Amino acid sequence: MLELTSISKSFSDARVLDNLNLSVAPRSRTAIVGPSGSGKTTLLRILAGFETPDSGRINMQGRTLFDENSFVPAHQRGIGFVPQEGALFPHLNVADNIAWGLDGTRREKQQRVAALMERVSLDKQLATHWPHEISGGQQQRVALARALAQSPSLMLLDEPFSALDTGLRAMTRKATADLLADAGVASILVTHDQHEALSFATQVAVMRAGRFTQVGTPFEVYTQPVDEETALFLGDAVILPARLETGYAVCALGEVRTDNRLATGQGRVMMRPEQLRVTPCAPHESPVSIIDVDFTGHLSTLTLAVAGQKEPIVLKTVSQSGWNPGAAVRIDIAGNARVL
Repeated sequence: MLELTSISKSFSDARVLDNLNLSVAPRSRTAIVGPSGSGKTTLLRILAGFETPDSGRINMQGRTLFDENSFVPAHQRGIGFVPQEGALFPHLNVADNIAWGLDGTRREKQQRVAALMERVSLDKQLATHWPHEISGGQQQRVALARALAQSPSLMLLDEPFSALDTGLRAMTRKATADLLADAGVASILVTHDQHEALSFATQVAVMRAGRFTQVGTPFEVYTQPVDEETALFLGDAVILPARLETGYAVCALGEVRTDNRLATGQGRVMMRPEQLRVTPCAPHESPVSIIDVDFTGHLSTLTLAVAGQKEPIVLKTVSQSGWNPGAAVRIDIAGNARVL
């Protein structure tokens, strides 16, 4: 549906995007995730037609949007754009915000607006309200309806949920994903929130310093990160030095199966917290003891001392009784460790 080939962009002497390649399938949801300054928003603005790359090619549905000989302006691309915090026109009410840019008679516009409000689950009574009179979640739905009004082939979302509180953010994100899927519109979400990217997308592109370090399904990039920095960016992880043997690693937590039978010698392995089960035990049963417990309800962060290892292990896991500083614990490992 969308193909980016060797996209690069510099501002003055700073290389912001470096030879990016990406494919987006029809009706799919892609999340571009990375820390601030990694180039995410610049890429989104290039896709929208607000910026011009220095080199490369952009094709959408068999049509060239950009190459060395051509450039299709933003208003001719058939791409919807939802910016941060909605960016609604404050001098227009909800209905007029949604109708902005629509062609047709007044009656046709009213019918189209009513249909769009129903699609994004907005009460029709809000049509005459001003943007400042509705909630943040409702403002995002208005912005989405306004973008959908243009019947786009692709929807671009620039951190649209960042201003919402945690509960509303998750609910609005799920509603937006379902809505775009029902409408059959492919979408690209830019975010620095890894949980948001993994929850929203069918494809995740991890960005660092203007490059994609890894592109894959949410499960692939979370469980099989290409390097240590990507692993830690996408979630909590326990990363330990290990001696690698055929299909196994010997580390501070003992012997564990790995996902790479060919790796041998010294290396590092990663395990996600959900792979580690911690239970209290007698001191002679385990070389692991608790240094500190940070209890936050459902989850606790344990700082663990392991005999023979200088650095403590920090692990966030489901809380249990019997965890106190000085107590010995047993750690059982499920699944394979990722060789980094």
